[in-house]
Amino acid sequence: MRTWATHPLYTLGMIYLLLMLLRAVLSWFPIEPGSMASRARHWLTVVTEPVIAPFRKIIPPVGIFDLSFLIAFLVVYVVTSYLLSLVVI
Repeated sequence: MRTWATHPLYTLGMIYLLLMLLRAVLSWFPIEPGSMASRARHWLTVVTEPVIAPFRKIIPPVGIFDLSFLIAFLVVYVVTSYLLSLVVI
C-alpha cells in the first residue's frame, strides 16, 4: 500500500516548494552577474515565476514585502495536499 510520503505527487510538490524556497533565500543576497549563483537564481526564476506571477498581478507588494510569493507558496502546498487526499486513501 502506498502512503502519501511515497507518492510521486507529494515528491513533485515538495520539490517545487523547495525550489520556491531556494529562490526566496537567494533573493536576500547580492549576487554578481555571470556567477554560478546568478545562473541558479535565473533558472529558479524561470521555473517558479509562472506560478507566482498571477498572484503578483492580484496582490501588489507591500513596501519591501512580496506577499504574493507567500500566498503562492501556501496555495501550492494546499493544492498538493488536497490532490494527495484525493489520490491516497
